[in-house]
Order: sequence, then C-alpha cells, then structure tokens
Amino acid sequence: MNLERDRVYVEHILECIDKINDYTGKDRDRFMRDPLLQDAVLRRLQTMAESTQRLSDDLKESVLDVDWRALSGFRNILVHDYLDGIDFYRVWDAIENYLPDLQRAIASISNQFWHE
Repeated sequence: MNLERDRVYVEHILECIDKINDYTGKDRDRFMRDPLLQDAVLRRLQTMAESTQRLSDDLKESVLDVDWRALSGFRNILVHDYLDGIDFYRVWDAIENYLPDLQRAIASISNQFWHE
C-alpha cells in the first residue's frame, strides 16, 4: 500500500463529491434542464471514478462496503458509452442514492489513515 499516493486519490474523490453536491445543490430538476451542469457533473464523476481505480488494492480490500467493481463499470459507461447517450435519470439516481454512501466510506478511509 502506498499511503501517500492513496491519500492524493482519496482527497480528490472527496473533492469531486463535494463539487458535485455544490454544483447540483441536490436539485434534480435543475440538473435535468441544464446541459452545462450535466457536463460538469459528468466530468467530476468520471475523474472521481478514475481516482477510485487508482487506489491501491490493499486499501480497497480494507473497505468492504464499497463496490469498487461497480464504480469501475460506472466510469467505463460514462467514458465509453457517451455516444449512445447518457441516461441522466440514472446518473441522478447514482448521485442521490450512491454518492452519499461513497462519501461516507471515503471520508472514513481518510480519517482512518490520515487523521488519527
């Protein structure tokens, strides 16, 4: 495990989640109507998911309540399936229902390894 390298990615993941929450204001209707907001959120989701893939295997194995494989799949859909169209209702579902749990898990990692 490379704790300093992991720390950079953990901080980036938390920053992305904070930015997504700031951008959307948790306002689904606004998100659905604003293509610029959608682009910004998609970009943050992509880079956040990319950072989860770059965490060390040891770190990921120590956190069992995160489905790292699903995050990787989500990133691949965002990056590679954009020409088929992104389902923004599914994106919003992820923001509303999965991002808070991920934020708690990543914050817990941060507290466990760097803020004791």
